[in-house]
Amino acid sequence: MTTDNDMSAVYRALRAAPPYRLGEAARDALVAHTAATGVELLLADYALTVLRPVLDPPGPDAPEIRIDASERGRVFASQRPAWDPERGALHLPMSACGERLGVLSLSLPAAPGDERIREFHELASALAAALWGAGRVTDRYRRARRLSRLTLAAEMQWELLPGYGHRGDSYDLAGQLEPAYAVHGDNFDWSCDRDSLMLSVTNGMGEGLRAALLTSLAVTAIRNARRSGADLVEQAGLADEVVHAQYGGREHVSTLLLRFDAVTGEVAAVEAGSPRIFRLRGAEVETVKLDAQLPLGMFGATAYVEQPVPLQPGDRLVIVSDGVYGARSTADVEFGAGLLETTVRSTRLQPAGEAVRTIVRDMMAFRAGVDVIDDAVVVCLDWTAAAPARGIRA
Repeated sequence: MTTDNDMSAVYRALRAAPPYRLGEAARDALVAHTAATGVELLLADYALTVLRPVLDPPGPDAPEIRIDASERGRVFASQRPAWDPERGALHLPMSACGERLGVLSLSLPAAPGDERIREFHELASALAAALWGAGRVTDRYRRARRLSRLTLAAEMQWELLPGYGHRGDSYDLAGQLEPAYAVHGDNFDWSCDRDSLMLSVTNGMGEGLRAALLTSLAVTAIRNARRSGADLVEQAGLADEVVHAQYGGREHVSTLLLRFDAVTGEVAAVEAGSPRIFRLRGAEVETVKLDAQLPLGMFGATAYVEQPVPLQPGDRLVIVSDGVYGARSTADVEFGAGLLETTVRSTRLQPAGEAVRTIVRDMMAFRAGVDVIDDAVVVCLDWTAAAPARGIRA
């Protein structure tokens, strides 16, 4: 390494920095040891609509950096570095374990070569991993991501979420919750291994804190069973018993549980309520039909049954809560399976994370002008084994 691009010094500075000063440590080291003359650290907000500055918090009149209408937003969406000649800046996506966090922008005197871009990109990934871990110690980066204050119910729901995405060796996974700042009872959860994962999508009845408490109980019960080695049927059974014991059948939780084997492609499901599954195969979309079973907590002694979901390499599964397919327009038309299938088909060239954003964006545009009375969850699972590479839709 040359002294004007001593990346090892930047990495040392990152390792030595306390969690709440990671951004400043990266900025100071990049300016001191590389050709960078300026550094901008941006994190995506909870709704994945704008990028928020961390190092220099914006004033009340500062323009928003919208993901769908800016060069930095396009880098976030595509997850590909880009040179911005207008700003004289290299924009780098920041992601950790397959979860997109934001964008690192470096002001440089000239466009860098491929090798230099690769080095900066690796650093951006290392910074993202450090920021991802820092969330266990400091609230600074959570505050930076918020456009407004979260309700108490939303705070509880976000603490339950595993993140926005994960990339395994042969699968890609992403999820999103909307509205981000005042949610009720919808949630998703997953546990990932190299060649498999377990996934749940839940919808607790009611609104506000009442729904959040109900969902929190159900998700925690499922996690407790899962972490004890229980299969899907046992997970559903334990959560059913726990919710019924607490609420006596007065409250229940609609839930879909999935187990996915990324080697064989085998998918097993326990359908216990309202979440629905769509399968995208090539350009064809179909609703996966499952036998309906009782939501968790209705009787406390329900015998649940696993059902298979056929999958082929390259297939995409999209799971949505009733707040998505049940969304209504100002003309009182339901979003429904038909429009959902069209929207899912339109994502076929997008990676999982961007596909989820597209589905949520289209659903929100459809219901624009209508008072929102329900949450919406979208989760996307791609089995990427032997599948053609996907790029960002033009």
